[in-house]
Amino acid sequence: MARRLPRRGPMRFRQIEVFHAVYTTGSISAAARVLHVSQPSVSKVLHHTEQQLGLELFRLVRGRLVATDEAHALFVEASEVFKRLTSLQRTAGNLRDQADGRIRLAVVPSLGLHIAPLAIAHFRQRHPDTMFVVQTLHHDDLFEALHERTCDIAIAYDPPPHPRLKRRELDTAELMLMFRQASLPDVGERIPLARLHGQDMIGLTVGGPVGDLFNHELRRHDVQVREVVSNQTFYVAAALTRYGAGMAVVDEFTARAGTDADASVLHRPFSPPIRYTIQCVHLDDRPPSKAANQFITLFSQVLRESRD
Repeated sequence: MARRLPRRGPMRFRQIEVFHAVYTTGSISAAARVLHVSQPSVSKVLHHTEQQLGLELFRLVRGRLVATDEAHALFVEASEVFKRLTSLQRTAGNLRDQADGRIRLAVVPSLGLHIAPLAIAHFRQRHPDTMFVVQTLHHDDLFEALHERTCDIAIAYDPPPHPRLKRRELDTAELMLMFRQASLPDVGERIPLARLHGQDMIGLTVGGPVGDLFNHELRRHDVQVREVVSNQTFYVAAALTRYGAGMAVVDEFTARAGTDADASVLHRPFSPPIRYTIQCVHLDDRPPSKAANQFITLFSQVLRESRD
């Protein structure tokens, strides 16, 4: 057991930060580099933390710093506190840095390939003073980005429900099958879902809610496929199909972009159609600015034109 030290009080954020750095890097010197401070400074804070908590957190064993059982237990709690405190710092920084005429946008990766860049270019032609901060995020990360103010609006496919989010439907779209022509000869304008039974498939877990939608349709129609590769991004699934690893179910924007350059790779919608919505979301207590609302309207227009 680790030796007990006199206990004096709770940890402060700086102590959590130093403890987290030492625990994750495994040494005082590495923690100092991460924190951009001197080694004596890290040692002093760590020693004070042990005295304050009444716990020995690290031991020097054969020249290496080894975490004690108490440190392992403390890290579970401290890491969550550290995550929320750093989130608070980012939020404060983003609020401080906000300026008029700036739109912070998050989109799912497949919309970042073509649609979002095109919409931004069109918008800046009309509003050249507007600045954009753009990031691509998967569905699971959208709320955190909105909460931390790293984005003002997010555009995604059937984003998961959340009590603090407001939604605005921009358009509807369809899931597509991407395949090499030789693997499905003599296809029509639409592919019956039953045609996938027993086929090698890529990316069935991709796309968050959209991936869930497709898996639900497979179960509903009692269609069984072999998932040979799983991934989290539609355009990776499309690339795997182009290289012959198997067929992929992707959103229609990725399908069009992924088949334009290769005549041997085709895409087709399903029969019956598998549809999803494209939605813009924002925090309920932080409605979009006038510029952001104008951009959302233009984005919806670009969506419709690209599908036509």
